[in-house]
Amino acid sequence: MSQLFTSRIAALRTAPWRNDITGIRRGIERETLRIKPDGTLSQQDHPLALGSALTHPLITTDFSESLLEFITPATTSIETTVAQLTDIHRFAMRQLGDERLGAGSMPCYIAHQDEIRLAYYGKSNVGKMKTLYRQGLKNRYGSMMQAISGVHFNFSIPEAFWQQYQTMLGDTQPLQEFISAQYLHLIRNYKRYVWLIVYLFGASPAMCKSFLQGRQSKYSFQTLGSGTLYLPYATSLRMSDLGYTNSAQSSLAITYNNLPEYIRGLHQAITTPSAEYQAIGQGNAGEHQQLNSNILQIENEFYSTIRPKRTIKSGERPTCALAKRGVEYIEVRALDVNPFSAVGITAEQMRFLDLFLLYCLLEESPEQDAEAQAVTERNLKKVVTDGRRLNLELDQDGQPRLMQDWAEEIFAELSPLAAWLDDAYQSADDPARSYQSILKQYYLSLLDPARTPSGKMLAMLQANQQDNGQVNLQLADLYRQQLLAGEYQHYQHAEFMQMAADSLAEQQQIEAADTVGFDQYLQQYFAEKPC
Repeated sequence: MSQLFTSRIAALRTAPWRNDITGIRRGIERETLRIKPDGTLSQQDHPLALGSALTHPLITTDFSESLLEFITPATTSIETTVAQLTDIHRFAMRQLGDERLGAGSMPCYIAHQDEIRLAYYGKSNVGKMKTLYRQGLKNRYGSMMQAISGVHFNFSIPEAFWQQYQTMLGDTQPLQEFISAQYLHLIRNYKRYVWLIVYLFGASPAMCKSFLQGRQSKYSFQTLGSGTLYLPYATSLRMSDLGYTNSAQSSLAITYNNLPEYIRGLHQAITTPSAEYQAIGQGNAGEHQQLNSNILQIENEFYSTIRPKRTIKSGERPTCALAKRGVEYIEVRALDVNPFSAVGITAEQMRFLDLFLLYCLLEESPEQDAEAQAVTERNLKKVVTDGRRLNLELDQDGQPRLMQDWAEEIFAELSPLAAWLDDAYQSADDPARSYQSILKQYYLSLLDPARTPSGKMLAMLQANQQDNGQVNLQLADLYRQQLLAGEYQHYQHAEFMQMAADSLAEQQQIEAADTVGFDQYLQQYFAEKPC
């Protein structure tokens, strides 16, 4: 345990303002494919009853028409967030007829990528831009990769805590600059230790054969049933080179040592032409095939396991929002859909993420150059494909270290942190809410890889010699029944109906307000000066 971490925990436990940490705000973005009763991908339009995918605050689509994304507002209560997410699922399920919601991260039963219809956002310029961006993703990486589902965890620390924490550290820079620097401090450590999250939360050790679609793979897959490939010790094939990856991005030097450095790296990526993508051309009849031919079309194409974020204004680029107003929150992106939850994530996972992210904030976090970041990526890839293998070694400061031993050390440091949070939240005596109890539960998964979601999922598949798609569909059927049978906990049905109607009206207003053609709109958007 580092001396710095120990001293900071000791100071926080005795600080009169220690309860300020209870203002942590969290939000969830959960992706899920709409599938038919036989498990194949839905070919229907985004249901009108769900409102406009362009403007609805809670329900939208990601890459395709069939890939729903549910978004909860940021709240200070984990129980509220779970209730909101459950209600969104419940409302959507009641509008989908006999369709189901996919229960896992890896897609199944997709015979060809042309079955995956690009998401449509209407006739407005901003809607056309969103669809064209997805056309570019299809041309660059193929649609199959974009059919993967995940969960994003948005996390922000309250300003009241930041103010006192800055004083505790003796820092005198403007508060927002301090906050941005501390979030980047957290992000660097997250990248160092994210392999632990993938070990504990990874839930995609197997995938359908159709996902490869003729692509070559460097992995020595084993087969299960008639159509499933798996790696015996894998945790998250979603996070492997077969999942969200970009060969052109591997050379990007986007680092997190300070905010201007991060923005410069990202801006370079969205303004540097790629010979590979220039070859995509304009397609048939001169139609647009991508937003541009740069390494990244826009900032969102950067496939990082975590992002610093700032709420953007209409028409504003994410990098400009960060440059003008600093980091507001972070978006954790390395989470598989939890197939053992009807809503893809549990309250226990959120509390562990609280612990983990605060550990990343409080622990020492030296700056990282591109090579140091490459080491963290190699560690992550090892755990992605071999995380449940006994005696797996990672690279710690240039030396081999048993993953198990390193993880044990991190858990030891999380223990006083859990006690501090239980004191702040007054949750020590409630097993369902106690950070210390939840830490002990995950420690059992560390001791026994079979207890991890990936271990349990592979055991389910092997026990009955079932295909990944069959298990996914069985779980989807189960969760459909549960959601249809339950009652709303936070929202009311009428609220959802009103949000849907309002979103459709707002889309019409946006379409009516356009005053320039699409080509001119794109020129104006990309003409915005660097921030």
